[in-house]
Amino acid sequence: MAVAEVTVVPLGTGSPSLSAYVAKALKILEQSGLKYQLTPMGTIIEGEPREIMEVVLRMHNALFSDKILRVVTTLKIDERRDKPLSMESKVTAVKEKL
Repeated sequence: MAVAEVTVVPLGTGSPSLSAYVAKALKILEQSGLKYQLTPMGTIIEGEPREIMEVVLRMHNALFSDKILRVVTTLKIDERRDKPLSMESKVTAVKEKL
């Protein structure tokens, strides 16, 4: 299991607002069935690395259009193989140390 953070940014939209594009990419993620959490600066995804990469590629490709010819996607993946990993366990581990 892995936890990933993804940010998909279309360039050349003609507007500083990106929420419509974020929503379009998020619909792809929702359809995947993977657990996720939308944050103000990106989206956290929980799943197997292959599933995460496949859905991120679909999110990335979904933003291209006749108007949008460039999309920048940033993906960070945290995978542990020594014990289970989840979004909640990562947050809990920090909060326990506060």
